[in-house]
Amino acid sequence: MYIPDSFAVRDLGRVHEFIRHHGFATLVSSSDQGPVASHVPLWLDASAGEQGVLHGHVARANPHWQLFNGEDRSLAVFHGPHAYVSPTWYAARHAVPTWNYAVVHATGRPRRVDEPELRAALERLVEQYEGPRDDPWPGELPEAMRRGLLDAIVGFELPIERLEAKFKLSQNRSGADARGVVEKLEASDREDDRGVAALMRALRES
Repeated sequence: MYIPDSFAVRDLGRVHEFIRHHGFATLVSSSDQGPVASHVPLWLDASAGEQGVLHGHVARANPHWQLFNGEDRSLAVFHGPHAYVSPTWYAARHAVPTWNYAVVHATGRPRRVDEPELRAALERLVEQYEGPRDDPWPGELPEAMRRGLLDAIVGFELPIERLEAKFKLSQNRSGADARGVVEKLEASDREDDRGVAALMRALRES
């Protein structure tokens, strides 16, 4: 991924937090027939390895899992909020439209996992997304049903070898220009617009 220095995020904690918050990823692998992509929820074990390990699963009917051999690299793309930026929002007189966004690329060599790792990974994934709710799903299923569901999926883990984060959030503009962008995005009825504004504020306050 092309990342100008002004848009690079190198703080591992910040990148890990972004992955946790935007955990529905596009996983891309190479095959003899060309690129293969699946869209999967992933959970991050930040305590494993130097940069963390991603855990997920795909349907057994999805041939993508046959590429999870622990040798060939795959790319997980985590997409954050994105927003159109109008040049009329800048204090500067001469400018052109652009797009603000945040994205993280995690590269590694996925390998298949079986029981009990698969079951543990699924429990962690559900725990992450159920969160502290008043009525969390208890996960209680008849064992025969649970077994059938487990047989219908293939689990994998992806130790992260390369982690790239690009937050293009008007860092290359003046303070006045950036403030104008934040004000307009915060007033938008689009959730992504407001998400970009929140990232911009957090970045400038850090």
